[in-house]
Amino acid sequence: MLSNAQSGSSPARHRWSFAAAIAFATMLSVAARADEMSLIELSETASLARCTSGCSQVTFARSADTAAPGLVVKIAPGNAGYPGMEIKPPGPRWDLSQFGHIEARIVNTSQKALSVSLRVDEDGDWRDDPWNAESVYIKPGQTETGKVVFGYQYGMQPGYKLDPSKVAQVLVFTEKAKQPLSFRIESLVATGPAHEKPAVRPENVRIKPVDGYVLGGGGVRVEAAKQLDAQQGATAQVVTAGDQTMLDLKFPANKNSHEVLFRPPLGRWDFTQGTELRVKMKNLGAVSVTPGAQARSDWRNGTDTVFANAPLAPGAEVELVVPFAPAVVWQGPTNKLTGLNLSGKAGTGSTFAGDKADAVRITAQHEGEAALRVESIRVALTLADLPEWLGKRPPVDGDWTMTFNDEFDEGTIDTNRWNIYTENYWDRRSHFTKDNVILGGGMVRLRMERKTGHENDDPKRKRTQYAVGFLDTFGKWTQRYGYFEARMKVPTSPGLWPAFWLMPDRGPSSDPQWKRADTGSGGMEFDIMEHLTRWGPYRYNIAMHWDGYGKEHKSTGSEHNYVRPDKDGFITSGLLWTPGSAVFYCNGRIVAEWKCDRVSSVPSYPIFDMVTGGWDNNPLEDDKLPADFTIDYIRVWQRKDLAASRGL
Repeated sequence: MLSNAQSGSSPARHRWSFAAAIAFATMLSVAARADEMSLIELSETASLARCTSGCSQVTFARSADTAAPGLVVKIAPGNAGYPGMEIKPPGPRWDLSQFGHIEARIVNTSQKALSVSLRVDEDGDWRDDPWNAESVYIKPGQTETGKVVFGYQYGMQPGYKLDPSKVAQVLVFTEKAKQPLSFRIESLVATGPAHEKPAVRPENVRIKPVDGYVLGGGGVRVEAAKQLDAQQGATAQVVTAGDQTMLDLKFPANKNSHEVLFRPPLGRWDFTQGTELRVKMKNLGAVSVTPGAQARSDWRNGTDTVFANAPLAPGAEVELVVPFAPAVVWQGPTNKLTGLNLSGKAGTGSTFAGDKADAVRITAQHEGEAALRVESIRVALTLADLPEWLGKRPPVDGDWTMTFNDEFDEGTIDTNRWNIYTENYWDRRSHFTKDNVILGGGMVRLRMERKTGHENDDPKRKRTQYAVGFLDTFGKWTQRYGYFEARMKVPTSPGLWPAFWLMPDRGPSSDPQWKRADTGSGGMEFDIMEHLTRWGPYRYNIAMHWDGYGKEHKSTGSEHNYVRPDKDGFITSGLLWTPGSAVFYCNGRIVAEWKCDRVSSVPSYPIFDMVTGGWDNNPLEDDKLPADFTIDYIRVWQRKDLAASRGL
């Protein structure tokens, strides 16, 4: 589980990113109109005194071209992550409480497209990340307006509740410069009504199916012009029977395969509450037809296409079950291990993202003119069929002994085995506390809640607004190779990042911790179950990271692992780790595997944690807290012939 800084996630999401991106200064002036206030007078040389470069790569000056006035920002090639500028107010802060947003008109004067970010900082506690930010993509020579609505960020999603009466600075910055870059700021103003709410971008809309139905359920309506895309001469028509809406599809005889795309009326569908799509169809034509169905998240990414087992005779019906899980589980790379993020073996795993499904693709294989009626399409949840061995022993034969387990049946955490404190490298807003490691009912819950406190319950450490629990066995128990298994239930509140993972530990002789846990020299981070709540409770990430987290860092894995829960909504995830092999399981089924000499050979220790954020998550929502990451048990086995490498 990488830190935000290590995972390559969006720079606008993390406070640390802006230390290298300190952006540009301006001054308060008389408003040009009653509903607008300029934050910088570009015609006044004195205003440049309030401008500060974020690094030596950045220079700025008033434009010498009277036909193109503004502040010209030039960025030389270099290593700064997010070079830019900073604008300060003429006094301690701006009071922009009568406005709803700030906006900057920016011209790209570079030879390449730029992503320019605009950030507004409140004069608040830096530990709360008191800022809002947005980015705008600008082609060479083009002009765009960047806009930050107070209280929103990252695509106009709810963010930090910024107080516009306490704006301390505005930042403008771009990405790492490999060649000379430049842009011109033509204006920077505060405008819009107070307490403004941004218009919802169509691409950000998520439609959650009612009772799972996107077609055929009671009350579901279809807008043919928006939702139907019949291709290659096929036609599609909406028909109704009572309160049920269906689709009639006709396929010409000019070729033996056609497809029709059925799309959401706006934005994307949210299929996160299920594990599969069920599509009912009937042959209305005079010839046999073999129908197929696929769920897509864009034109490149989707589930496997599922076809009927046999041609459908005229008048016959079929229900196709389209699992979100792939037919062939993810397998690790077989080529040279170079590059940052290594793809798995071609033809394995999945790329379908159920939180942003953009279409259901209906296909038809036929001879002659054919016709299908699509009677219903719905998202369904199927529970796991658990094998007898789950929780009792490893999934493969051998001379195995249980070496570590905790059923969490006691009234307190055994601190001879577990640590409840560590450094929080992963977000800047939560702190680990003993109070949020909660035992009860034979389980332990790591609870995230809005509660001010100090890191590791130490009043001398930094204070944050969110409290959460933590568990690991660093320095107390470690094992090389074996089978590691935990039964867990992930939360559903937005913006959370729970995980069950392993890190190397070379033992006390290699203190400090960062050396003991080095993922180089044979070590490796194993992410057995890493979840972002945006994905829904039935999908998670599996990954391996090695060679440190700097420029030599490498990783592989799959974040599109769909799994069926047990009857209680839990998933049981496991790693079978043997020399040169890592095989990942969930509820008794293999979900990913990698055979490679680079698989870790260093003893490792287990970690359970839950922080906020991640690389593909929704914003945190306070009214959806508290939320629990629940762990029923952890059990670890060792094979007799590998037992010499167990323990600290």
